[in-house]
Amino acid sequence: MTDQESSRTPYIANAGPHPWRRFVAVGDSFTEGIGDPDPHTPGSHRGWADRVAQVLARDVDDFAYANLAVRGKLIAQIIAEQIKPAIDLKPDLISICAGGNDVIRPGTDPDDIAAQLESGVSQLAATGAAVLLFTGIDTGFTPVFRAFRGKVAIYNENVRTIAERHDCIVADQWALKEIQDTRFFADDRLHLNPLGHHEVARMVLRALNVPNELQVMQPEPIPVRTWREARAEDIGWAREHLVPWVLRRLRHQSSGDHLAAKRPDAVPFPRELGEDD
Repeated sequence: MTDQESSRTPYIANAGPHPWRRFVAVGDSFTEGIGDPDPHTPGSHRGWADRVAQVLARDVDDFAYANLAVRGKLIAQIIAEQIKPAIDLKPDLISICAGGNDVIRPGTDPDDIAAQLESGVSQLAATGAAVLLFTGIDTGFTPVFRAFRGKVAIYNENVRTIAERHDCIVADQWALKEIQDTRFFADDRLHLNPLGHHEVARMVLRALNVPNELQVMQPEPIPVRTWREARAEDIGWAREHLVPWVLRRLRHQSSGDHLAAKRPDAVPFPRELGEDD
């Protein structure tokens, strides 16, 4: 058994430093880190992948990290635009979370989406790198996306099958009950906020069996609102976030159009980002 294989035994912390030296993240807004503003780089986003990279960088001296994810991308775009550049960077750890934007579109088939995912995963796995896949979150807690819960569940079973077939690691968001709470989401009710990305980072590190010092972060209590206040908040959310999202769908536009990856090259990642991180 190789060192890398032994490091992937579920939920048993590695005896020594993790084996990875080059981590490349592929995907959409979830992996780009939307909803988690980077306090050190105004206008940019941090997210779970940056948080994981920071922990991984602390264990080895020659660690490098790239993030090719771009918000709004559909799975076909991710496969076409990110897989080859990811492979070209020669990573030994690759994460891919894709298909979420497809699943929540009416009329899409989770089996077809999964087939596209597997086409990308097979290419990544063929490199010999460890591949990290994600299940989708259980959307039953949110009225906005509750209708898609069945499609997400079907897609998740496909993801697990793909992971078994290609010997991938699974980061199970469906089982991450902590973030099934509106307090872990940004104002748009679609993307995780800093608390949510922090919890996903903790979950990913558990899946990778990497010891870390990230602690549970407790959200503020839910404020008491009158029916009128809650209704006004819903109307404001629809005007600011829902309507623009629907209009982009109708116009076949994406929030990621004309945007480039935030970290296109695998470069060293700072081990420390500040006392509040």
